[in-house]
Amino acid sequence: MVKTVDFSTFSNLRIGPKVDVLVVEEAGPLERFIIGGANNLLIGPTPPPLAMLSKTFDFIRLDNGVLHVGAATPSGKLFSFAKKHDLGGFEFMQQLPGTLGGMLAMNAGLKGWEIFNPLVAVRTHKGWVKKATIKHGYRYAYLPDNVFEATFTCKEGFDRDLAEQFRQMRANQPKDPSAGSCFKNPPNESAGRLLEAVGFRGKQRGGMAFSPQHANFLVNLGGGTYEEAIALIQEAKATVLAETGILLELEIKIINLPAPF
Repeated sequence: MVKTVDFSTFSNLRIGPKVDVLVVEEAGPLERFIIGGANNLLIGPTPPPLAMLSKTFDFIRLDNGVLHVGAATPSGKLFSFAKKHDLGGFEFMQQLPGTLGGMLAMNAGLKGWEIFNPLVAVRTHKGWVKKATIKHGYRYAYLPDNVFEATFTCKEGFDRDLAEQFRQMRANQPKDPSAGSCFKNPPNESAGRLLEAVGFRGKQRGGMAFSPQHANFLVNLGGGTYEEAIALIQEAKATVLAETGILLELEIKIINLPAPF
């Protein structure tokens, strides 16, 4: 089945064209980019072939002490399940956007907590792949193929105080349409601090800006375009590199053909 998706309303950045997206009903080989919830994506005017997982892959099942989660499952649903069943290790998902597949692809997390911490294995169309064989680190994971399901260790003891700390962290982030952090934090540095130091806090180009509330959040102030976003990102990278010698690496994913850089 094919579904027409308007990325100007579907994506968190509220940017992108209307595109026909393949809705995947069963696990199999797939030569398309899976968009998930389009939470950390900047969709260009000419994206590659896209796909999204159907509700078939939105499930959570606790089986003999192992948590099975479908790749289309929203992070909020997983957080609520962990809270209800008193399972620790998922507190950082408090108000963290996205579906499981997207979170695994970027090893999403908050501070020192990452989705790969409790991960056991992922299932692709070829079968199960153990975490130990997947190269991953801060905000990246080299997944072997498209992931349709994952398993996690379960430990008793949902930490409500920790969940509240994470909630407060998220509450201080900008409310404008955004794909979250634009750049990864360099080793022993803060991308937000670097951007602020070179004058990019509140820096605006057309409808796009680096938020005056948090310099590392690229936000859409209304009517922002892909071209404005790319220009602002390129300017920010070049300025930080010229003034600090540090090359910032993108955390958001740019989906367009050809790639802008």
